[in-house]
Amino acid sequence: MNVLLIGGGGREHALAFKISQSSLLGKFYAIPGNPGIAEFAECVENISPEKNSDVVNFAREKNIDLVVVGPEAPLVNGLVDELEKAGIKSFGCNAKAAQLEGSKIFAKNLMKKYKIPTADFEIFTDPDAAKKYIQSKGAPIVIKADGLAAGKGVIVAQNLQDALNAVDEMKNFGAAGSKIVVEEFMDGEEASVLAFTDGKIILPMIPAQDHKRVNDGDEGLNTGGMGSYAPAPVVTREVAKRVEEKILQPVIAALNAEGITYRGCLYAGLMIKDGEPKVVEFNARFGDPETQVVLPLLESDLLEIMLACAEGNLADKKISWCSDCAVCVVLASGGYPKAYKKNLPIDGITKAKTLGALIFHAGTKSADGKILTSGGRVLGVTVTAKNIRDALEKVYKCVDVIKFDDMHFRRDIAAKALRK
Repeated sequence: MNVLLIGGGGREHALAFKISQSSLLGKFYAIPGNPGIAEFAECVENISPEKNSDVVNFAREKNIDLVVVGPEAPLVNGLVDELEKAGIKSFGCNAKAAQLEGSKIFAKNLMKKYKIPTADFEIFTDPDAAKKYIQSKGAPIVIKADGLAAGKGVIVAQNLQDALNAVDEMKNFGAAGSKIVVEEFMDGEEASVLAFTDGKIILPMIPAQDHKRVNDGDEGLNTGGMGSYAPAPVVTREVAKRVEEKILQPVIAALNAEGITYRGCLYAGLMIKDGEPKVVEFNARFGDPETQVVLPLLESDLLEIMLACAEGNLADKKISWCSDCAVCVVLASGGYPKAYKKNLPIDGITKAKTLGALIFHAGTKSADGKILTSGGRVLGVTVTAKNIRDALEKVYKCVDVIKFDDMHFRRDIAAKALRK
């Protein structure tokens, strides 16, 4: 079958890596792709993934059997809806279902209505009203932009002044920050549980843990994710059962009750305290960089699972996972998540691969036969091993052979797992 992958980041590179292993795969294309994805698929850079009609026309022209949508923006913008109208199957949810990520307000109201465990919250369009509410509640407290903000529209304020400043910072996210959600601060340990769904059946993946803050010790600004590992020990079998029964199955049922069918990957960002999970956020797609550690542990045929989700046949599928652990360390440009330099040459990728690393390109480009930096998060270095300790030792040996000017990364990825 012919497959088109939408996206060009580290998540999409991990998806391409796993899709390429499928016996079902025929022609493989990516819009726009990246130098890493180009090892597996023909990259099409002259079509924007934001232009639904151009993507649909390309899919028709190339007789695409399945379109796999990686990033959130095309989902929210209705790409899957347009593909469905054209009779083209998709792995990804429609625009109504994508509101689960595209609007924090939609997601919070849905959880409140259907009693899905999450933090208490209030919604504001007036910044002054939000500030008065924050002053009445005190800190720590969480301030969120309503819409998409590339994973950076959430500020966890530890003191009152930072919380008030966070309200003003929401305007930096444009329309996404025109409405503000103010939430109670939830204490505990975070984890990510991704799941395949065909709109009826939920099949959870191995739980992972992301590292959002830019610096060691969970210090500094929020980022799109500085590293991840799987499985996350905080998600015990008992916790996993509660996540499925209290969160994953109920949210799919809630959407169905609202007349919305959700197909694709459902991402639940969780806070876990005393064995009880609550929802921090839902995402309407694979996580980044969680995908870079979850998919290397998947033994089943990913393309076969995706097709079953698209066709509503997931009940017939069983998914198998290997018993190894995986760790991903993100190599970022100096200054990220604020201003950073681009077009810096990268050395050591081939050597890291010979040491056993999977290298996922997140923000790179190819020029004159060289790989250059082109984004804030540049590479994801992933290794698998029998346990977390061995995976950590191996991954940092691989990280240390990769070089580009002002490269930044965290040295404490998976430290919580080691303590457990």
